Amino acid sequence: MGSSSSVRRPADLDLVRESYDRVADNYVDMVATTGLGDIRTQPWLRAAMDVFADAVGGLGPVLDVGCGPGTVTAYLAERGLDVSGVDLSPRMIEHARRLYPHCSFSVASSTELDLAESSLGGVLGWWSLFNLPRDVLPQVLSSFAHALVPGGQLIIATHVGDADLARTEAYGGVAVSWTTYQWQPEQLLSLVEQAGLRPVADLRLPPEGPIGPVVVLVARRDQ
Repeated sequence: MGSSSSVRRPADLDLVRESYDRVADNYVDMVATTGLGDIRTQPWLRAAMDVFADAVGGLGPVLDVGCGPGTVTAYLAERGLDVSGVDLSPRMIEHARRLYPHCSFSVASSTELDLAESSLGGVLGWWSLFNLPRDVLPQVLSSFAHALVPGGQLIIATHVGDADLARTEAYGGVAVSWTTYQWQPEQLLSLVEQAGLRPVADLRLPPEGPIGPVVVLVARRDQ
């Protein structure tokens, strides 16, 4: 398995970071007012996260990569997991620390994590990997697999599709500059297997409200 040191830095990383800094305030308001982004309001997603939490509890620390304002991180902490969150956006991390001061958060990119081998019981890529270019995501998945202990699990949720969508505004018309890379579930399954993990769950949800079709994928490191 590869190490995190081999992950290529995306050329647009700074633009993506700046974009999420700009939308952070609106995003936090949206979660508070609509519940979108809060798994407590979405039964199937909450169920998937609960099963993941039960599987990785006691295996070691859990890392929420791309945690945003910390909503899911805090949910897992409430379930008793030793969990921390990292996010590319300093403004998102400011919100996370304000909203959930009992949790640990830091600023970091998924492409620049220094993850020791067999150091984590679980890793989340919960709607946080879709901005990674198609040639970068496999490297990041390999770094996650490298960091998991035997029996540890990775859970991913992302948008299903074939297109690369260039976004210029988001969350209330805020100007952004990022690309949303959509994936077919079978493609993700293949990438996870290539990273050295064994898929154990594959949940596919149809479009609902403003969110298009979704895939939730859970995979395990066997050795």
